[in-house]
Amino acid sequence: MKSNPASNHVYINDALKCSTISINLNIPEQNYSDYSIEGGSQGSKEFILTEDGKKVNPEPSRSITEYTGRCLKNCQKRIFNRKTLHKRLPILDWLPGYKSEDAICDLVAGISVGLTVIPQALAYAGIAGLPVAYGLYSSFVGCFVYIFLGCCKDVPLGPSAIVALMTYQVAKGSWQKSALLSLLCGMVELLMGVFGLGFLIDFVSGPVASGFTSAVSLIILTSQIQSVLGITANGNTFVEIWRQVFANVQQARAADTVLGITCIVVLLIMRTLSSCRIGPEQDEQRSGLQRVVNKVIWIIGTARNAILVIVCCIMGYLLHSEEHVTPFRIVGSIPSGLPSVKWPPTSLSANETIDGTSESFLDMVHSMGSGLIVIPLISLMESIAIAKAFAYGKPIDASQELIAIGTANILNSFVQGFPGTGALSRGAVNNASGVRTPLSNIYSGSLVIIALLYLTPYFYFIPKPTLAAIIIAAVVFMVEIKVIKPMWRAKKSDLVPGLGTFIACLVLPLECGILVGIGINVVFILYNAARPKLSMELLLTESGIEYLMITPDRCLIFPSVEYVRNLVNKHSQRQNVPVVVDASHIYGADFTTATVIDSLINDFKERQQLLFFYNLKPSICALFKQVSAAQFVVYYQEQQLENLLKEHQYHNKPT
Repeated sequence: MKSNPASNHVYINDALKCSTISINLNIPEQNYSDYSIEGGSQGSKEFILTEDGKKVNPEPSRSITEYTGRCLKNCQKRIFNRKTLHKRLPILDWLPGYKSEDAICDLVAGISVGLTVIPQALAYAGIAGLPVAYGLYSSFVGCFVYIFLGCCKDVPLGPSAIVALMTYQVAKGSWQKSALLSLLCGMVELLMGVFGLGFLIDFVSGPVASGFTSAVSLIILTSQIQSVLGITANGNTFVEIWRQVFANVQQARAADTVLGITCIVVLLIMRTLSSCRIGPEQDEQRSGLQRVVNKVIWIIGTARNAILVIVCCIMGYLLHSEEHVTPFRIVGSIPSGLPSVKWPPTSLSANETIDGTSESFLDMVHSMGSGLIVIPLISLMESIAIAKAFAYGKPIDASQELIAIGTANILNSFVQGFPGTGALSRGAVNNASGVRTPLSNIYSGSLVIIALLYLTPYFYFIPKPTLAAIIIAAVVFMVEIKVIKPMWRAKKSDLVPGLGTFIACLVLPLECGILVGIGINVVFILYNAARPKLSMELLLTESGIEYLMITPDRCLIFPSVEYVRNLVNKHSQRQNVPVVVDASHIYGADFTTATVIDSLINDFKERQQLLFFYNLKPSICALFKQVSAAQFVVYYQEQQLENLLKEHQYHNKPT
């Protein structure tokens, strides 16, 4: 309550109106009329407070047409302004200040990412169960879209291992369904971004995300074992794939196995080169030769996938003969040229389905199921993970990322691409290359286009074990074992949703697995809401009267109020002194809470024990008064407790 009202109005704390204590506002009676508004009402310009305490809007009522027109006008002002334009087109922020130094850094980063994305795209197409050409089709449109709509310089859009695996589980290796899936997921992502639903990613906690990522990494690694061994092992889950591997292991090809294992070892060795340096630790103290050598070593380590693909492709070409063919399985023919731009298929004929049954648009959508929701969320989770990893404390606009990913996937579907998002491995290369702006994506996308136009005939001899080795060497580091130890030390209960998600994703389809993890997390949240902590303190008033102060640490809602009632009764009976419930942290309540509070007041009345409420919010106070108006007592100043005890003729009982 303000002690000195302003000259043109009086501020009265509504909370005091709920109190059963008469409190003097210290406003001189003769001057009270100075603060009154003509007509016997008092208040501000926003509303009028009448004598009976009701709020009255001083503005005249409007028709529905006028109200709708005003809302549309206000909405137009919020959307079509300079601030919103810069928010939804981030290129307008960084492009005016673009410098030549930025262009050089972006060129180097773009080429480095391009050399990484081409072999990865070929490999990720295999994860999605599609011919390798579709990996390249999915790798260049998103690069150009992100230049205009992307808000993080380190995120390169394109195929990712996790989304490719989920695409396989939803589309079952059909490029028609994969393209339609890209369109529908893009539309969902775009709508989520427009309506500001990026906050949904907050419902996927760290342990759930770690469990999901680790499980997916193992599934991807398992799915590539068949290519390394040269066998066929199909399945949707971790268990199904391994069952097929053990059943067909006798058919393993020695050449494929040797080449695959060798490529994995070489890639792991080359991975360490990107962090190797010669000479002094400080770059300024190194000689020119040392800097050049370090740069060459870094380039070799960064472009290890491209180097390995080129070497193995040459080896496949040299070992190929018309009589004996190639000792290991190769990619085969890839259509050259850019894909045709057309609307993604909306129906399948009997010849285009596995079971020989034609499918309409609704049949195709129905077969995708929850993947239309889970894939957008996983795409956002991957992209945000990259952005946060290299944001260095800067805020990330999740809704804008959804708009960028959604637009990219929509356009991607018109060139027969499957859904994509940011990939952490390419993001790390981008950041390590010194990227300055999202313009680096133009060079990555251009390299993919050049590969489609001129290099696809040379991809014929790329060994499949080499592509499998690239995937295995990348995803093996995505298994987040390192988070278990700090999680165990910090809060052991967080391991439950993490392990639950991990096991569920290995046994069930991925979309079901992550929903199980989120469900476990929600149960934990609800349990914590239903079990608030109560602090108990025995205190003394100024006159030495002892009372028990009970302070709940959160709001009281229907799952928790009975628990609180039992605890309050238990501790109050044990102490047998007046009880004060400190409601400072109770910011929300419901009708069930009000009825249980009424029962609590009756419990105290039956055993003739005093119960008071301290510092209760006005809205909650009004709710409680509706249910238990006669016995409900609340106060807002500590010294008022003394008066309450005197009014109820309470004195310390002899011990």
